[in-house]
Amino acid sequence: MFLIGFVFFAVEAPNTFGQGGIINEVFARMDAHNKALTSLKASVTMVKVNTQLGGVQDTNEGTAIYLPQRGKDALIRIDWKSPKESLAVVNKQYVIYRPALSQAYTGSTNDAQKNPKAGNALSFMNMSRAQLKQNYDTVYLGQETVRGGVQTWHLQLTPKAKSNYKAAEIWVDGNGMPVQSKVIENNGDSTTVLLSGLQKNVKISGSEFKITLPKETKIIKS
Repeated sequence: MFLIGFVFFAVEAPNTFGQGGIINEVFARMDAHNKALTSLKASVTMVKVNTQLGGVQDTNEGTAIYLPQRGKDALIRIDWKSPKESLAVVNKQYVIYRPALSQAYTGSTNDAQKNPKAGNALSFMNMSRAQLKQNYDTVYLGQETVRGGVQTWHLQLTPKAKSNYKAAEIWVDGNGMPVQSKVIENNGDSTTVLLSGLQKNVKISGSEFKITLPKETKIIKS
């Protein structure tokens, strides 16, 4: 029944509410979803486009876990399959471990040059309606179906203040879940992250976000 209602709303909303109305409705659903979400496990697909190399695409797949923290940034971990790589973001600090090279990169997510792009894209799930309105100029781009047949509202977010990226796009499903995010950097490169196979509000321990580095790992600090 909810799905029928969502489809009807998605078709009628642009004509009924206009830009402001549909954006407010999407933000309200995102806010409600954010408050109700206690954890998330999902499959993740990331596509990077390098405009400096003529639009060359690099695709990677893996798994992600996400644990919101009220009043703090969420805990995020992504484990990529090929090449193997693990990313964890905890308390504004990230670790990227590349076992094939026996190297780990560490730093602050506030670093404009080294901020891990996948974690950056996932950060929109943790933003409240007030934060979204305060920090971004938003444009509604229409309804779209993302891979897997999920119907979404497509929004473009432009940072109001100087940022390490010039724009972002999010695709939000009927429950208020941003199932796909795209971050467009100042040089035109982009990173798109799609979440699928969602498992919400399952048990996740904080210890699962710790990446254990072998002793021989070379740590490179940003």
